[in-house]
Amino acid sequence: MRSLRLQPCFLSALLILGLVFAGPIRSETVEDNIKKSAQRPMVIKSKTLEMDDVSKVVTFTGDVNAKIGDFIIDSQKMRVYYESLPTSKKASEADSSISKIIATGRVRISRAQGGLATAEKAVYFEDDEKIVLTGNPVVKQGNDFVEGDRITIFLKENRSVVESFVGKKVKAIIFPKREKR
Repeated sequence: MRSLRLQPCFLSALLILGLVFAGPIRSETVEDNIKKSAQRPMVIKSKTLEMDDVSKVVTFTGDVNAKIGDFIIDSQKMRVYYESLPTSKKASEADSSISKIIATGRVRISRAQGGLATAEKAVYFEDDEKIVLTGNPVVKQGNDFVEGDRITIFLKENRSVVESFVGKKVKAIIFPKREKR
């Protein structure tokens, strides 16, 4: 596997990814946005829902639509993995925390501020605060886009890595922006 490292000539291409997931440049950081979204409820709609408390996974199937913070994720299937956390309440009660979310089948991630990511599979890792897109992943912002075989977005670090497999190359199309006077 060949990997694209952050080099000056590709920073602008990877900036596209940052625009999609970090939104417009403001005084807030991506980390601030993640903390805010963690305080909001996650709303997931699907045709079916199956909860397995032994395995600690909730599976949503059929036209899944999830609103998580300012992200909207559409897919055919979504598995939400959670962990039970002890609380200071009663010993028999526990709070839950999401550890990982896996969305598969025509995955489409969009933000209210603009930007779109598509792939066949998206995996969000809560502890690492990263999203891994595979299966023809493409990230678009306006007319600009980047594609490869795997796109990893490190939300907390505001950093992305686009990788290609042997014999292939990553592709980025960037339209220069003119400064407004």
